[in-house]
Amino acid sequence: MYSFHSLKTMYPYAAPMLALAASEIVLAQDRAALRFKTDGSFKLSIFEDLHFGEAEDLDWGPKQDLYGQKVMNAVLDHEDQQLVVLNGDLITGENTYLHNSTDYVNEIVKPLIERNRVWASTYGNHDSDFNLSRSNILAREQTWPNSLTRQDVDTPTSGVSNYYLPVYSADKRKRCPELILWMFDSRGGHFYQQLDDEGNRVGQPSWVDQTVVDWFQVTKSKLRKQYGKDIPSLGFVHIPVSAMLAYQQSQGPQPHYEPGINDDVPLDQQKQDTPFMEALLDTPGMMALFSGHDHGNDWGFRWNSQLPGMNLTGNGLCLFFSRHSSYGGYGTWTRGSRQILVTEESLQTLSFETWNRLETGEISGRIMVDESYGHTYYPRVNDTHTSLDDSPLEPQ
Repeated sequence: MYSFHSLKTMYPYAAPMLALAASEIVLAQDRAALRFKTDGSFKLSIFEDLHFGEAEDLDWGPKQDLYGQKVMNAVLDHEDQQLVVLNGDLITGENTYLHNSTDYVNEIVKPLIERNRVWASTYGNHDSDFNLSRSNILAREQTWPNSLTRQDVDTPTSGVSNYYLPVYSADKRKRCPELILWMFDSRGGHFYQQLDDEGNRVGQPSWVDQTVVDWFQVTKSKLRKQYGKDIPSLGFVHIPVSAMLAYQQSQGPQPHYEPGINDDVPLDQQKQDTPFMEALLDTPGMMALFSGHDHGNDWGFRWNSQLPGMNLTGNGLCLFFSRHSSYGGYGTWTRGSRQILVTEESLQTLSFETWNRLETGEISGRIMVDESYGHTYYPRVNDTHTSLDDSPLEPQ
């Protein structure tokens, strides 16, 4: 184990907060691989659209960030997870300054460091702008030893947060992962420090790039060859795929069978994502893909048909939104965090349980995602709202 002073030397950006958890931090290389608990369970918590860094020079900007931390604390106090996923739009890049744009990473991960949680990120459209670089966010994340975020595809067009994480059984004699977590970068926003001939920021495409699709296809084939089977998996990407828009505009989520709020209509989706969707459908064992981006939606559905306007036919892949998790970004829907609970037993039938833990401590939209999903009757999700003035969270 490293000393506090050696940690400060190795991770200089982390130094201001190391004192909070110097006795708790476990370096990634000293931490065991992600594993199911001895009871056979593995739980993830998703924090979506945190949007730290808005209006730092005004009173309400820092207050939003403070209450974003409070949402995270409320969720972390109620849920005992083995991994936290920060699923895009960590920072509102268009509001940040060049000299401190990635400092907000320290604020975001503070509740995780204090509890010695490990996390993994994808990046969203607001994580790229003239004063904010995805690569710099990654570099800042990696100063923290509990970050599992990395870059496995490094091309000029691929984005940054494309990688996978294996999750192993608690039984260390088992060498094959029980679960694979795929992280994808849907890009978007604006290129870092680039202006066109007229002095305008240069836009970045807002979909998973073909180079990433190619990497995904090759990597999952290598895993299949290495372990002799298709391993159950879950995927995470910030901007939802076009199938979600097609479903919303046709049948739409059914409140008692696919419970969730559906207030962002029409939702904003990836723009040229047919190759990505084809690759997802061509992945045996891929159970679900989780997205955010549209703050007023937290529903999901099982894609098992050809949706209007699409030439792809779903094979049962589930697509879910996660709950907006912070006071940054637009909207006043009650904040929360999607939870995912898988067990080694449930993986035999490619099923899992999911729900949203709200900032109030309440559970919203708890469902079992198995072969009956879409046919089982559930209570309707309440469409509730809060603001900084009437937040259920305790003031500081």
